[in-house]
Amino acid sequence: MKTFHNQVAIVTGAGQGIGLDICRQLAAEGASVVLNDVEQGLAEKAAYGIQQEKGICVPYAGDASNVTFIREMVNEAVRKFGKLDIAIANAGITLFGDFLNYNPEDFTQVLKVNLGGSFFLAQAAAAQMKEQGTGGRILFMSSVTGHQAHKNLAAYGMTKAALEMLAKTLVVELSPYKITANAIAPGATATERTLMDPDYQKTWSRITPIGNPASTKDIAHAALFLVSPQAGHITGQTLVIDGGWTSVSPSPY
Repeated sequence: MKTFHNQVAIVTGAGQGIGLDICRQLAAEGASVVLNDVEQGLAEKAAYGIQQEKGICVPYAGDASNVTFIREMVNEAVRKFGKLDIAIANAGITLFGDFLNYNPEDFTQVLKVNLGGSFFLAQAAAAQMKEQGTGGRILFMSSVTGHQAHKNLAAYGMTKAALEMLAKTLVVELSPYKITANAIAPGATATERTLMDPDYQKTWSRITPIGNPASTKDIAHAALFLVSPQAGHITGQTLVIDGGWTSVSPSPY
């Protein structure tokens, strides 16, 4: 029997990159997946690709930082598949900027998406899981920038560190209902977005101890472990996947 047989998952921000690979691997292991992205075209294309691989996946496009939309998405997962077992708050944005000149609009937007979207997805998912009475898994997407300072990412790094604290806090709130809450903290990862920088692969291969940035599959493997039955006694933790970078932390600059 596949690892996620008869499990239902929501993954936000999953039209491409890490989120898409998480959805693909969940579906391949038997889960029914609600794939969210803010761009409808990306969500539909990604879900269709998984369907072509014989996975069960439906697109649900919309703003994963909007509380009303989040609640509707959870309700839709339950209407479609009968329950919700896994919620992965992958949606996030990176808005670079010098600390001394960082504008309030960018600050508010980073907090709304990275923190607000994650917090309220966890809230809505946990309420449904509590009602079901069968436990569940919640996973947040942190970053190595929540562990080590990174130039021009003060606001972003702050949100990622906060998500790790949220996972810890939810141990107190959700453990009585057999719901685990964890985070993963990816380091440099080769995605469609990061590889727009022609020097990205070369730079991060040079400064990552293991010799190369992560692939999206590397990150997805770690995510799947933490939402699997094998991780049932792990909660409130953050798993760093960075090829050793945070141990030495050389700057790409």
